[in-house]
Parts: sequence; structure tokens; C-alpha cells
Amino acid sequence: MRSLLIALLPIALFAQPYDLVIRQARVLDPESNLDAIRHVGITTGKIAAISEQPLQGRTHIDGTGLVLAPGFIDLHWHGIDLASGRYELMDGVTTTLELEIGVADIDKYYADRAGKSFLNYGAAIGHPPTRMKVMGDKGDFLPTGPAAHQRATPEQLEAIKRSLEQGLRLGAPAVGFGIAYTHGASYAEIIDMFRIAAKYGASCHVHIRGASSAAGALADRELGVSEVIAAAAITGAKLHIVHINSSGASSTASLLRIIGDARARGIDVTTEAYPYAAGATRIESALFDSYIDRLPADYQRLQWSATGERLTRETFLKYRKQGGLVLTHGNTEENVRTAILSPLTMIASDGFDVVEGQGHPRSAATFSKILSKYVREEKSLSLMDAIRKMTLMPAQRLEARVPAMRQKGRIKVGADADLTLFDPAQIKDQATYEKAAQFSTGVRYVLVNGHLAVRDGKPVETVHAGQPIRAPQLY
Repeated sequence: MRSLLIALLPIALFAQPYDLVIRQARVLDPESNLDAIRHVGITTGKIAAISEQPLQGRTHIDGTGLVLAPGFIDLHWHGIDLASGRYELMDGVTTTLELEIGVADIDKYYADRAGKSFLNYGAAIGHPPTRMKVMGDKGDFLPTGPAAHQRATPEQLEAIKRSLEQGLRLGAPAVGFGIAYTHGASYAEIIDMFRIAAKYGASCHVHIRGASSAAGALADRELGVSEVIAAAAITGAKLHIVHINSSGASSTASLLRIIGDARARGIDVTTEAYPYAAGATRIESALFDSYIDRLPADYQRLQWSATGERLTRETFLKYRKQGGLVLTHGNTEENVRTAILSPLTMIASDGFDVVEGQGHPRSAATFSKILSKYVREEKSLSLMDAIRKMTLMPAQRLEARVPAMRQKGRIKVGADADLTLFDPAQIKDQATYEKAAQFSTGVRYVLVNGHLAVRDGKPVETVHAGQPIRAPQLY
């Protein structure tokens, strides 16, 4: 009789408590469209329960009045200094990926970050850095010599192709292309590199030719988009066009229409945007080759990050010889809004290290600005749609090649406990063009693989729970 009574008791009475329980949060899952108050139990870095009823945990977080979303996934980040990851954490990001420019040495990239990163991390095998390595270009981060300006010889082309293929075999999640920075790369070269990406099922993340907020005629932008869509159609490669807001500028709506038309005809092409009218890049890069003799107003659109000054021809030439970060004020809020609100776009920061307070506010505040400006203040974007652009859509871009991404960007049982808990009434970007090193406010807790990386609105400096985002390696 005693054994029968025990058997009839609720199983929950014998269940072990979860490692962590988040109580009474408004849970938003963009995959299932769940938007409801729930209790979430987390064990061994995974979401173990999502319940309408209270759960028992060894540790609890009171989520009352807060939104629990999947951790934000940033497909476009250029940081090298791991400490700068704190700014992304405080912006709700749990996974940060260098997929536009990429790196030339995949094994070294992952080895340098193992056990040290606040966030999940990954990098594309990059066409620009590989071209630099093969062609002997001494540029810092971006090509400034032969890799920027010269056609590759047949021997160099073969070496570039071998390096890209080796990077993909080592598990690079994607292939990065900065075509705007490699003027010497022919259309045929780009198609050859897309063929390699297609062979391994990797997406091509591309800064299109002839387009940015700093330079590029309207026709050049349409040609740049058409070039890479054609390359995708020819090779079968997956295509992701980076920062359509800055690449498109006044042509943003036109470029989005081209992308939409291509998708309607079966081309696998996606895009992204960040919520700022100014861009930023290296002043010594090939992007500014046409700026040697411009009108004064063109130089005034450039802002030297180190001092905040607007440039003249004289200071432009001075800083171009020196090299460094320049902000480019060449877009409008209307164009940015068109990009942000489009159902085609994901959100990605195009951020980089915040050094001595200098940089671009997108490095610290991209995601919080979306939630404060477009969701709360303007009400031009629903909260669920914003979360989808920051989480599920980026995960889906990579998951065919990187199976681990199927467990990110969602709140479901079995998914990774990469989670962001924020106050929807308080979340706010604080970084500005003049003061870039400002944490966003309103993000209360961030979990990376179940570990509290932000607690009570402050980064936990001792937690380095980031794991590599890497495709299966082929030996």
C-alpha cells in the first residue's frame, strides 16, 4: 500500500530544483510567438522548463515587470579587445560574430578567445584578410596596398581559394567579403569565392562594391547589390548583405526592393541594419581613395573619432597618412528608419572595440536603441518583431551550417540559456558620437550559457562563459 501511495504522489514533489528560476517574467519567443507571463527553469546551461506554475530553483530572479527574450545575436562585430564585450553584454547581446571582414586564421581566432570571452563568439574566414596575407598587404585590419588595388595573379587567386576552403574546413561559420575595400578584386574573383562558400553551404556576408555612407553614386549601389545577387544565383551560395542602411543611403528603399524581388525568385539573400545615420570605418582604407580632392562639405561630413573634430581637406590628408577611425555623417534618419522597419532586415551593430572612450555609439547601444526609439517611443516596430530581428532571424541565417545556432535565438525547452531580461519601460541607449563608452541602461540580467554575465544591471567581470560558434570541422 505504501509503495502504491508513493507512486500516486505528483512527480514534481521528487524533482530536483533547477539551477536557476526566473519568476513571473513576460516571456517573448519569436519562434512560437509566445508572449505571456511564465516561470523559466534553467539547468546545466539549458532551458529545462517553461511553466505557468511556479518552479523551485537553487537561485531565483524576480522577473516581475521585465521582458525575458532570447539573448541578442550580433552578426556583425569587429572587436578584438575582449573587454569591449562588456558593452555588448550591457546592450543585451549574448553572441557576437565577426562575419563581414572575417579573419585569415580560423584556428588562431578561436584559440585566442577560448575560456576568455564574455560572449559566445565566432568569425568568418575572410576574403579581405586572406587577400592581404596572400598579396603581402601591410594594412591594419583593412587592406591599403596591393590587396586593395591590384588584380590577383592566377597563382594568388589559387592561394586565396585554398585559404578560404581551408578556413571552411576548420569550421568557419561563413565567408566574409569587404568588396568595397578590395577594388582590385574582379567580378570573376568574387564569383570564384562564392563558389567555394556554396560548396560548404556557407553564407557570404558582403559589404557591397561602390557603396557606403562615405562614398558611392546611386547607380553604384544598385550595381553593387546586383553583382552579389548575380553571384549567388550563379553559384547557389547564400548571401547576406551587411548594413543596408549605410550601403543604401538614399537608395535604401530601392536596394530593399531588389533584395525582396530576388528572394521572391528563390535567391537566398538576407540583410541587416543598425539604427544610426552615421557610419564609421578606417580613414586609410580604399573606401576613401576618391576623397583626395573633394568639396569642403564632403570633408565636413567626416568626424575624427579621437578628437570629435569635423575634417577639412588638410586634416583629412593628415589623418589618412596616420590611419585611424573616422565617423561618416552621410545618411538621414528617414533612410535608417526605412531599413530598420523593413521585414527583410535583421539588426546588427557593425560595432568594434571601445578604446579610451572613443568609437561609435553602435558598439554599445544598437539593440537598446531599437527597443527604446522604434518600439517604445515611436511605436513603429512591435516588441515581438524587434526581438525577432535581433534573435531568431540571425540564428536562422547560420543554423544550416552551424547546428548549434538551432538552440539559440529561441526560448524553448532544450535551447541554450542565452537570455536577456530587460525593463521595457527603462531600456535606453546612452552612448553618443562624442561619448561612445557609455553602457546602455535597462538591461537587468543577461545569461550566457546559463551563467549570469549581467546581474542587477552591471556586468559580472569574472564570468567568461562564452562558447565558440563554429561549424563542424572536416578533416
